This record gives sequence, C-alpha cells and structure tokens, in this order.
Amino acid sequence: MTLAFVREDARMPTATSPPRPGTEAGPAALPRNAGAVLAIACAAQFMVILDVSIVNVALPSLRAELHLSAVGQQWIVNAYTLGFAGLLLLGGRAADLVGTKRAFLTGLTVFTLASLVGGFATDGALLIAARAVQGVGGALLAPATLTLITTTFTEPAARTRAVGAWSAVMAAGGATGAIVGGVLTQYAGWRWVFFVNVPLGLVLLAAALAYVPAAAGARGGLRRLDLPGAATVTAGLTALVYGIISSETHGWDSATVWVPVAAAVVLLAAFVLIESRVAHPLVPLAILRRRTLATANLVVILIGAAMFSMWFLVSLHLQQVLGYDALRAGLCFVPGSLAIIAGARVATRVVDRAGARPLLMTGMALSTVGFAWLSQIRAGGSYAADVLAPFLLVTLGMGLASMPVTMTATSGIPREQAGLASGLANTSRQVGGALGLAVLGTIASHTTAAALAHNAHDVPAALAAGYGRGLLIAAVCTACAALGGLALPGRGRTAKP
Repeated sequence: MTLAFVREDARMPTATSPPRPGTEAGPAALPRNAGAVLAIACAAQFMVILDVSIVNVALPSLRAELHLSAVGQQWIVNAYTLGFAGLLLLGGRAADLVGTKRAFLTGLTVFTLASLVGGFATDGALLIAARAVQGVGGALLAPATLTLITTTFTEPAARTRAVGAWSAVMAAGGATGAIVGGVLTQYAGWRWVFFVNVPLGLVLLAAALAYVPAAAGARGGLRRLDLPGAATVTAGLTALVYGIISSETHGWDSATVWVPVAAAVVLLAAFVLIESRVAHPLVPLAILRRRTLATANLVVILIGAAMFSMWFLVSLHLQQVLGYDALRAGLCFVPGSLAIIAGARVATRVVDRAGARPLLMTGMALSTVGFAWLSQIRAGGSYAADVLAPFLLVTLGMGLASMPVTMTATSGIPREQAGLASGLANTSRQVGGALGLAVLGTIASHTTAAALAHNAHDVPAALAAGYGRGLLIAAVCTACAALGGLALPGRGRTAKP
C-alpha cells in the first residue's frame, strides 16, 4: 500500500530530468534520488505509525496468554507511545545536529531489534519494555523521515505533493495496523505482530544505505544534544500518563494517582526552565512564539488524542462486544484506511488553492459528527448498522485534516531547525495519542465499572457504554481542533512564519 500510494510522487522530476518547455532547471531542481528518498521516508514512517495500532487487535490474545490486567493492556500501547513521544524532540534535534541519515539508520536499527525482542517476550513486563525501546527507535526515525522530505523537496509544489504522500501514509498507518494485526494474530499468532517489523526493517536499512544521501551533522553535534531537557520531558510525560491510568484502579485522592501527577507538573516545569537556560536547548522557546507553529501543534495534539483512542476503543468494541475474531475486526478497518487515503489525496490537490484552514475545519467537522454518531454504539448492534458510516466520516475527516496541519507545522522554518519542527509535529501527535488514550481509556473504564455496579450481568452493554463515552470525548477533541483552525492561515500558501 505504501509504495503504491507514493508511486505517483516518486515520478516527480529529478535533477537529471529535462526541463519542461519554457522553464529552466534552477535551485529548486530535485536531487537524483528524490523519488527513492520519498518512498523510503514514507515506508519508514508507515512502519512506525503502524506499530501504534497494530497491537490493538491482538490485545485480547496478548491479555489471555500473558495474563495482563486491564491496566497492563493499556500499557502495551502506552509504553510505545510514551517512549516515542518523550524522545521525539531529542530525535528531531539529533537529525539536525548529527545528520539525518545517521539518525535515520540508528532509529531504524533500534526499532527493528526491539521488535525482535518483543516477538520473543514471555511475560508482560518484557513486552512492555520492548515496546518502550521500540518507541525510542521510532523517536529517532520519525523526525528523520519528515526532515528528509522537507530538505529534499524545497520547491513549494513538489514539497506539497511529497508531504501529502507522507501525511496520507502516516494517517493510513493507524487503520492499516488494525488490518495487518488482525490477519497476523488470526493466522500466525500475536508474536508476528512484532516479528513482521524485522524483514521490513532490514529492507529499509539496505535501501537507506543505498539511496539516502549522506548529510554530515554539525561538528560536535552529540555534545550539543540537550540530554537534561530530554530526560525531564520524558519523565514528566510518563509520570502524567501513569497517574491518569492509575485512577482506573485507585481514586483521584490516592497517592498512587496524585503523586505521579504532581511529579509530572514539577518535571515539565523543570523542562521549561532548562530550555530557557541551556546553550543548545532541545526546544528553543523562541520557536514556540511563532503563532502559526504553536497553534498547528496544539491542533495536532487534539487530533492525535482522538485518532489513537479511536483505534483502541473501536477495536475492543468489535471484539469484546460484537464478538468478532481478530481477522474480522481487522478487516472492518479497511474502509477507514481507504477513506483516510482519499481525504489526504483531496487535501494534497486543493491545499494550495484553499489554504490549510478550510481543509482542517472541514475535516474536523466531519470527524466530530462521525465521533458523536459513533458514540451511540450498543451491545445489540452491528458493524454495518452502528459503526461503518460514522467510522467513514471520522476517517475521511482525519485524512482531509492531517496533511494541511502537518504542512503548517513544518513550513516557514529555517533549514537548521527543520528536524526540530518535524520532531515537534510528531511529538505533538504522539503526546496527544498517549494522553488521549490514557484519559479516554480511563473514562471508558470508569463508565463501564459504573454500569456494572447497576447491572453486573450485562457485561457487553456495560462495555459498549464505556467505549461510547470515550468516543464522545473524542468528538469534543476534534471539535476543539476545528475551532483551533480559525488561527491557521486561510487561502494561499500554508505556513507563513
């Protein structure tokens, strides 16, 4: 799917292509291997995002074999997103300082090896640890993919097409993960949800070595990485999510909840203080004064919270309420994958004429209606009657919105900060996903527990009520994202600094 989608963009003219009549090859001409770089970057990003959702369909099998609790089940997903989100900023700066190719290859190697370990895991603790290391590899890899694109495709029209391909592949990765996870879990077992990354990683390593141009990082780049900043932001986010998830089994007045939440506030405040004082900050605070960039990243957080939670909640509803097996549940996500790709293709074609704001607001309005409709799921319903139509609205809206907001968050940025902007955009998405899953998953669990307290015998109805409540909060997230679009550029080129 990935290579088929980028095939059209891979044929974009390169530096060796003859100029069209009436044009001249100039500084905007693309490097010789631009098409291959685009395909490699999209494939790597697809693999990273795939792993956010590929385990969702396998969760019931994982829970049964490894004897996981409901909280442990959430941590299989959250360990990855937290390792990913917490170090994405460091990964973005690494691409700027030590070279994009070096960061890409390192991240891909770590990701592939961690996937191998995860496939061999014999208990929940080892699997959660492997997922966290996968996230670390993804944190190095993902910003490098977007940096490769934004520094290779500098001509505006070519960059629009390239980022459009990258955004669509990224958005489709979530839905495709459920499909691939369902097929693998049903026919090969849940371990192949992790093993599948190994051959893919090896192929990408060989392709990157052959086609990605070497780019030397700044001299002494590793010494300029802001490790204290990375440590405090990672620990702060982890503590925050842990505290929220712990509220599922402990009250909010429990020390198990408020101690990590308080620690998160202190750690994140320390992060801001460190960034304001170190010579080479992980996030120069001045970059956040760019109104368009700051707003775009806030919108990305909200989109990530809604999207990541959707894969989790809908997958569990299909299996635990409607009784679908892993394969059937995975196949139910096929229409959503197609809708995301269709929305992204439309956005790519019209964003330069319409601007980011109308596309984002239209997409988020569609997703909001879809989520509100989807929140009405019930135990006695069916996929065709209760899930399919609203799911298509949600995913079509996500496809329309993802590309323009990514363009806005990464355009108008100096080349030496391209990795940082890419890291911020990816971090915002993953932070939103981790926090959204923690909050919405916890709300769903509390709602289910309350329903069971009234009727302990109707478990499917209680589960459906919980998943529906979580999806309703997702509708609130996308509605807020639509309102945030009012602050983004309207007609004309996206992303003026």
